Amino acid sequence: MARLNVNPTRMELSKLKKKLASARRGHKLLKDKRDELMRQFMNLIRENRQLRKEVEGAIKEANKYMAVAGSVMQREVLETALMLPKQEVELEVSEKNVMSVYIPEFKTKFRSGDTNDIYSYGMAFTSIDLDGAVSSLSSVFPKMIRLAEIEKSCQLMADEIEKTRRRVNALEHIMIPDYEETIKFITMKLSENERSTTTSLMKVKDMVLKQSHHYQQ
Repeated sequence: MARLNVNPTRMELSKLKKKLASARRGHKLLKDKRDELMRQFMNLIRENRQLRKEVEGAIKEANKYMAVAGSVMQREVLETALMLPKQEVELEVSEKNVMSVYIPEFKTKFRSGDTNDIYSYGMAFTSIDLDGAVSSLSSVFPKMIRLAEIEKSCQLMADEIEKTRRRVNALEHIMIPDYEETIKFITMKLSENERSTTTSLMKVKDMVLKQSHHYQQ
């Protein structure tokens, strides 16, 4: 704790008490913000862990299908089959305010609702394993978008949690103790001055009384 360099006056004491009250309110609000951010952050972490597991599993499965398809199909035929996709997707990006942290929201919109539009080729000259690869990637695509959204949100929330934690610590361990120490010092100084003033007044009073008594004699 360090005492602030201020004049020990009643005006400064009043100002410091107001600052201390504001610091305590800010400390409570920041602690509540930090706790709520941590709660939501942990929820996202759990969802992120599950989604990553599912996405990696689906991609691994799609790679197996694609490896088999590449072994049974000619390279030119495989490239031609995937050259002109039929399905299109639009990605809408917006933001959501969570405890003053603007996290992204991704929404996908497909051109067609027909599930067969993911296959941009005829079935006659392609392998069924190619269908499996395309189907696996298509089914996991929304999860990949959600995973990207969550990971960016986690990054932004982690940064804000760290900033809030530092502010809470600064208030709790530096500003509030300094205000309390300075208020204590000023209060003691004012009390000491009051006692000194009272003693001086009593001495003056005694002198006046003695002098008055002498004149009366």
